[in-house]
Amino acid sequence: MKGTLMPGARKLSLATRAAAPERVGVVTGVVGLAVQVQGLRCAVGDMVTIGGRTPIDAEVVAVSAGSIKIMPLGPMAGLGEGDPVRAKLEPLLVPTGDGLLGRVIDGLGRPIDGLGPLRGVRGVPLENKSPNSMDRARIATPLQTGVRVLDTLTTLGRGQRLGLFAGSGVGKSSLLSMIARGTEADVSVIALVGERGREVREFLEDDLGPAGLARSIVVVATSDEPALLRLRAAFTATRIAESFRERGVDAMLMMDSLTRVAMAQREIGLSVGEPPATRGYPPSTFSILARLLERAGTDKIGSVTGLYTVLVDGDDHNEPIADAVRSILDGHVVLERKLAVAGHFPAIDVLGSISRLASKVCTREQKRDAGTLRKVLAARAAAQDLIDVGAYQSGSNPLVDAAVRHGPAINNFLQQGMDQQVPARQSWAELNALTNNILGA
Repeated sequence: MKGTLMPGARKLSLATRAAAPERVGVVTGVVGLAVQVQGLRCAVGDMVTIGGRTPIDAEVVAVSAGSIKIMPLGPMAGLGEGDPVRAKLEPLLVPTGDGLLGRVIDGLGRPIDGLGPLRGVRGVPLENKSPNSMDRARIATPLQTGVRVLDTLTTLGRGQRLGLFAGSGVGKSSLLSMIARGTEADVSVIALVGERGREVREFLEDDLGPAGLARSIVVVATSDEPALLRLRAAFTATRIAESFRERGVDAMLMMDSLTRVAMAQREIGLSVGEPPATRGYPPSTFSILARLLERAGTDKIGSVTGLYTVLVDGDDHNEPIADAVRSILDGHVVLERKLAVAGHFPAIDVLGSISRLASKVCTREQKRDAGTLRKVLAARAAAQDLIDVGAYQSGSNPLVDAAVRHGPAINNFLQQGMDQQVPARQSWAELNALTNNILGA
């Protein structure tokens, strides 16, 4: 992997450090996930190696008087007091470029798909600043997902950040793979963070498929990997998506799941002594989430459209992580368990979902059709108890009458097969025909 050219001052600094006598620290303790080191001066974020013949890479996560705390990026078995620790002179680089398309890599950018080394890539520093607020292009173009209910009732803009909120087993990953196959984005970067190892291959072969994988880059950090590597995978995927945006490409970043990224940061923060706050999450968790999410979006050229799944704890959509993420994102899609168990796919609660940019990217006619169907769905939801017990009297509310009369057609519109891709133009035409029938009735 080729490294990017660094400014002269950076080169001089590295050369000076390389010429200086090497300082070697020693491990003085291992508690939980953190390793205490003395005799080495480093800053937070610096990379170090532990051990001699088979060194383990680690990152500095905390600094105190006379010592530092590091966290290994690999298994900690075998680490002991007195092991040498050396600072690495080169920064951590992330591979980028068209050579990544169709490849599966780990949180450090190393290929894990058995297809050999990466070719046609270059290295860029992992750390990157969010686009300047005044440099961000305004979002005014819709982005097709191939999912009928999303393209019409929760329309996504190119460069928007949207969250998919649901409990476990409600269909978040399936919906994400469906979008990956049907999106019109130039390239998709998919981060599987904290997933079960068994599900990774199933997602790649069954859900994503060869066609979806061919224009995607998949970053994987399974649930058994160190917390730091899981956190690193989220930033690696984001940096890869940013590198395409810098070339003027419209990229889509999909992360499953953002909750497990927060859990990884909670493990890290608690291990280095941060005080627990809301539900055990230390304050750094919420700042990490804001820093990660703000890096997506538009810039002067190109865009990164972010889709993040959020695993709500106990189906509580007001739990701390879900609440914090919802306040940062540009919209949220709620998946409902009772719809999922009834075989309704995608199990999207239309009335509980909203895109904050739909009004910016839809025409007047499209907004009218979407608003009409939402009013009918709201009226049906308000009268559902009366309908279920047979107490509703026909003619009491025209909207409820329309919802009952056109119920099968509405449900057919809201549902879609996993392997079915519907162009946005066709989805809007179907919605227009449906609402015209409702209004005519």
